[in-house]
Amino acid sequence: MATAAIIREALYKAKKYAEDKDKAKNASEDDDVDEPEFDIKNESLEKVVRGELAAHFHAHRADDIFTAIRIAKEFGLKYKIVHCTEGHLISDELAEEGVEAFAGPNFTDRSKPELSNMCFANAGILDKAGIKIGITTDHPVTPLKYLSLCAALAVKEGLSRESAYRALTINPAQMLEIDDRVGSIEVGKDADIAIFNGDPLDIFTETIHVFINGEKIK
Repeated sequence: MATAAIIREALYKAKKYAEDKDKAKNASEDDDVDEPEFDIKNESLEKVVRGELAAHFHAHRADDIFTAIRIAKEFGLKYKIVHCTEGHLISDELAEEGVEAFAGPNFTDRSKPELSNMCFANAGILDKAGIKIGITTDHPVTPLKYLSLCAALAVKEGLSRESAYRALTINPAQMLEIDDRVGSIEVGKDADIAIFNGDPLDIFTETIHVFINGEKIK
């Protein structure tokens, strides 16, 4: 509850800060309205409360996920849920809310009570409910080099291979609003491409070629 209160207070201050800036900007010469005093914290959140950037709520438990959704609705925010560890317990409700989630990390131990319901089936259950997912390792909690392994373990527990590939490529690009540059192979994008000698989700598969911005580096 304290965390939710701190978040609400920060968002309220940022919203008021943005409103005061707008008032000053739109005021006539006869109006006695000054710009608010510069505040770096409010500056950082201004684009979030204006809806120009999505808020990322890090939540594991179902109740905390619902709290994040309530706060997002209260302030009219674009948002994503990061971790969404107990999402499999409330997948239908999350689908109704139009939630998008970065699932993970799962390749780790249950180091705190919030992780008691952690499972690799989570991604597949969310995906089947119609929720757009990306798979995250929360690097360095789980090193990024194990990302494909995490996806493979999710497939083992019910996520389709096609959905797993999307959760590693176009889905997170769209969720981060950078899909105009990366996430799929299309004319005009960054041409960051990896070529494998087998299924990328197979632990024995090797990377044989890597291109960055169209330039071969391997």
